[in-house]
Amino acid sequence: MAEVLILGAGVSGHTAALHLRRLLGSQHKVTVVSPNSQWNWIPSNIWVGVGEMAKKDVVFPLAPVYARKKIGFHQAKAVAIRPKGDADDSRGAVDIEYTLPEKAGTTERLRYDYLINATGPKLKFEATEGMGPGGHTESVCTADHAVEANHKLREVIEVLKTGKPQTLVVGTGHGTCTCEGAAFEYVFNVDHELRQAGVRDLARVVYLTNEAALGDFGVDGMVFDQQGFQTTSELWTGSLFRERGVEAVVGTHVHRVEERTIHYETLDGTTHTLEFDFAMLIPPFGGVPLQAYDAEGNDITSELFAPSGFMKVDADYTPKPYEEWRAEDWPTTYAAPGYDNIWAVGIAFAPPHQISKPRKSPNGTVIAPSPPRTGMPSGVMGKTVAMTIADRIKHGTSAAPHTASMARMGAACVASAGTGLTKGSAAAMTMLPVVPDYQRFTTGRDERETRGELGLHGHWVKLMLHYLFLYKAKARPGWQMIPE
Repeated sequence: MAEVLILGAGVSGHTAALHLRRLLGSQHKVTVVSPNSQWNWIPSNIWVGVGEMAKKDVVFPLAPVYARKKIGFHQAKAVAIRPKGDADDSRGAVDIEYTLPEKAGTTERLRYDYLINATGPKLKFEATEGMGPGGHTESVCTADHAVEANHKLREVIEVLKTGKPQTLVVGTGHGTCTCEGAAFEYVFNVDHELRQAGVRDLARVVYLTNEAALGDFGVDGMVFDQQGFQTTSELWTGSLFRERGVEAVVGTHVHRVEERTIHYETLDGTTHTLEFDFAMLIPPFGGVPLQAYDAEGNDITSELFAPSGFMKVDADYTPKPYEEWRAEDWPTTYAAPGYDNIWAVGIAFAPPHQISKPRKSPNGTVIAPSPPRTGMPSGVMGKTVAMTIADRIKHGTSAAPHTASMARMGAACVASAGTGLTKGSAAAMTMLPVVPDYQRFTTGRDERETRGELGLHGHWVKLMLHYLFLYKAKARPGWQMIPE
């Protein structure tokens, strides 16, 4: 019997767990450790954040799904990995601390033969003074955050209805943030809600982003093929901002947020203040705090993890100038170096370098988007590693690993720009590959497969994906037929 332990139940971890249970016989054990009791389809938090969906529409409890699929489940957080076990057992182990209310604070050591780190990100609100829940800005990173964001947005709309102008700010709250797409999507949903309420003319809507140019999205922008002509994601997204009257301020790093005042710096080194009545700022991501120890209890955290807290995998982490990085430097198997039974997938793995060009202001402030590793790529990674583990359990450790490099992998992003079956809209973008490969393609990507479209049909696609992926995540009949 083999025991597979998965840390995290987000897109990567949950996908890996379902596929492992599907691929392995009942004699093998699959166990998930997650501090959360519910699965959250995070892309739809945007709609919760403007009141177009309720929290119950984007979450469901994990325990019943795992019980039905015979997957073990511990509602707990992992705190330490012991790859070589301890004095009592040479098998790998993970120390966990329960978050289940009736067992809160209780610890346990779980053994494994194979380990998948899919812990996702730590939301580093503390990186910017005064940012986030408990501070002065809102978030849509979790369903609960999105509920509160909508509550505050409704308050501002009510003030606007009295005829008093209001300033609403959406964007990134730090120079190294990722997930610019979520901020992009949310700002246009806010714009849509203001128009629906009949108060858009009284609202100033500002988009703050660490991107050096609109449409960068942390992937160095895109060149689209539209009916035989080339256009860039910068021009394409910029037209949307102009059409909707949203002010865009690019190349920003937020230093601190005070009540109703944002202090930020731009790439030219100048500092600015922006007064606001409502603000939703995305925080930077870090690795979930995990320690690592050898069998004698010596700390080996720096061997397994990068300084960011993300786990090292089969990537080339050799320091070199940005211009010298190549697509092949990105990981393909997601295995931890030196270990043939540990992998890190989704946001949990450490990217080898920036995709967008790193930039600093004259003051030395880093203002550059971090590489995105969410959504479709995360699901593909989870499934790929699950297939590798299943093959090794069935056919021996010499079985060749399955691969899924982001430098070969395509991705689709459908960013809602307002809900409604007849009035909704969305910006639909596809790219191949995610990590640009300038050795294979002049523009870094296959122009035939990299495109952007805006319209009502995109909203229908996003709504369809919402229900499809919830169906898939609940492991309903035929779930495995739905692509990652």
